[in-house]
Amino acid sequence: MVKLRWVSLVMLVCLMEAGAALAREKVIVDTDVGDDIDDAFSLALAATSPDVDLLGVTTAWGDTGLRARLADRLICVAGREDVPVAAGERTADSTPFTQARWAERAPARDYPNAIDFLAAQIRRYPGQITLVEIAPETNLGALIARDPTLIRALKRVVVMGGSIDRGYNDFGYTPQHRPDAEYNIVSDIPAARAVLGSGVPVVVMPLDSTQIKFDEVRRSLLFADGTPLSDALTLLYHQWRQNNAWGQDTPTLFDVVPMAYVIAPELCPTTRMRIEVNDKGYTRQVTGVANADVCLNSESDKIITLLMTRLLAAPAHTECLN
Repeated sequence: MVKLRWVSLVMLVCLMEAGAALAREKVIVDTDVGDDIDDAFSLALAATSPDVDLLGVTTAWGDTGLRARLADRLICVAGREDVPVAAGERTADSTPFTQARWAERAPARDYPNAIDFLAAQIRRYPGQITLVEIAPETNLGALIARDPTLIRALKRVVVMGGSIDRGYNDFGYTPQHRPDAEYNIVSDIPAARAVLGSGVPVVVMPLDSTQIKFDEVRRSLLFADGTPLSDALTLLYHQWRQNNAWGQDTPTLFDVVPMAYVIAPELCPTTRMRIEVNDKGYTRQVTGVANADVCLNSESDKIITLLMTRLLAAPAHTECLN
């Protein structure tokens, strides 16, 4: 009888673990990590979240090879040596690569092609993958150009991009400023249009909901944690602070919001609407059949809490250079 109960308990634990594994969200992150600092925090959140099955990271825009080295080193420091990294085609880019020194310490290697990687993963897990798009949508545009039907086999694309009612530096405390042509959209307008018109479910996190500031008190708490991951984020932050063209000390966590949405969608409730991108890269709400779920207001304090608790709970893995 005791043995039977023990076997039953083991089976129950196995079933619970299997259920937890099935509940994990399969995610690929497409990133232009290395310019602004928010990509690094978003990748760190993905790598340290037990409810995320991080299938891979692809890099887009500018020096995609150096971006891949940065992403590879960062997720390795986070203890995720198992996560593959692939690089998209290099493009022209005038934005300063603020964290290049840290990236250059990672070994140079030939990374797989990002479009080949995306296509293979989508075919392996049809209807199951959430692609978190925190870069210009160049890689997705190339995927659509290769096979317009394949992107529809994604579960969804969660995009940081656009500006519906509020532009840059409009935090909602004063009468609304005009919308802006947001960076990720205006950098590759044809790709953004292609994604919105592709038929894949699209969730959009525009400037309206993503301008969350990472203040000095929380930065100091995280940077003093003393793990390889917190030390890496500290160095990346200071390189960004020294080299960013905007003269900023306080990061805006634009790209953390879509990753937080994947983990806890209630933190960024959405509204169905139709979005179009004009020739100047502005995202406009228009009448017609909805093509996106758009988050216009997010739970900023709860998103910061999610980020802090996940990063501060990260295991103290050894520093690695891959």
